[in-house]
Amino acid sequence: MRYDVIVIGGGQAGLAVGYYLRKTNFSYLILDRDKQMGQQWRDRYDSLVLFTPRLYSALPGLTMAGDPQGYPSKDEMADYLELYGKSFHLSIMHNQEVIKIDHTKDGFIIFTSNTQFESKRIVLATGAFQTPFVPPFAGQLSADVVQMHSSEYRNPKQLQRGTTLIVGGGNSGAQIATECSEHQETYLAVSQPLRFLPLTIMKKSIFWWFEQLGLLAIDIQSRLGKRMRTWDDPIFGYTLKQALKQKKVMQKGRVIQAEGSLVSFNDRTQIEVKNVIWATGFKQMHPFFQHPSLYDQNGKIKHQHGVTEIKGCYVIGLPWLHRRGSSLILGVGEDAQFLVKHM
Repeated sequence: MRYDVIVIGGGQAGLAVGYYLRKTNFSYLILDRDKQMGQQWRDRYDSLVLFTPRLYSALPGLTMAGDPQGYPSKDEMADYLELYGKSFHLSIMHNQEVIKIDHTKDGFIIFTSNTQFESKRIVLATGAFQTPFVPPFAGQLSADVVQMHSSEYRNPKQLQRGTTLIVGGGNSGAQIATECSEHQETYLAVSQPLRFLPLTIMKKSIFWWFEQLGLLAIDIQSRLGKRMRTWDDPIFGYTLKQALKQKKVMQKGRVIQAEGSLVSFNDRTQIEVKNVIWATGFKQMHPFFQHPSLYDQNGKIKHQHGVTEIKGCYVIGLPWLHRRGSSLILGVGEDAQFLVKHM
């Protein structure tokens, strides 16, 4: 089967690309490894709530039902993506995990777990949250310590009684630490000072204010964009800040070593742990496509606004692909429109 475009990944980025492809004469197919649209959202931790309100959590052409200023749950997000694909009759094939992609003179051959496809163009739309990163010294922890990446965490029932350490100061780490602190002694290790922003200002979402100030439209190539890219992501909301103030969550510095049941920090202190949750992010890589022209010397994907150096190969859903919100639902629509127009 040969197509003009094959999109790898059926999450929000892949669906946004599909929305614009259906308006062209291209033959296209979205390959999704999951059994249904939105599955990756369903598989995330139970208490997850987006920090962007419904007004800023929708894809092109379909608003989210409910209070526009309210915050959707992860299951609500999954239902929305399923509805999105069905509403626009997007061409999508499920249970198709891509194993390998070969680059040929005529385009690409995509090998999945049970078949293969050919395409003139490919869009790598699996996003930035596919390959969990855990520091190598995690392997030195005792087998008696329960440890998992934040992508594997669902709820505190997975943990054993005793001290829990969450490593990583992003929004997922903040939410997980706050939840765990309601059940047991909890520490949060961060390498940089935490920066908190409110969810609302004067009864309007902070993202509404970002939009009015033009912050969501700042280009990565601008002076401010280059500066903002070096900043750590803020924690949205003050729930964790309150938990730290009440000492429900104890803050530690950067983790430098782990051995047995002891975790060491850069201030030369140690704590004995029963559980460790690594909220340490993800590696930017596509193991099924290791073309030498795709990555730079640091293993980052080389591209200009999602257009790679490989003819016919595009990426979408990465942080700062073009603008601040490129890896968020609110930003993938514009990036998808640009890429399809470029094709």
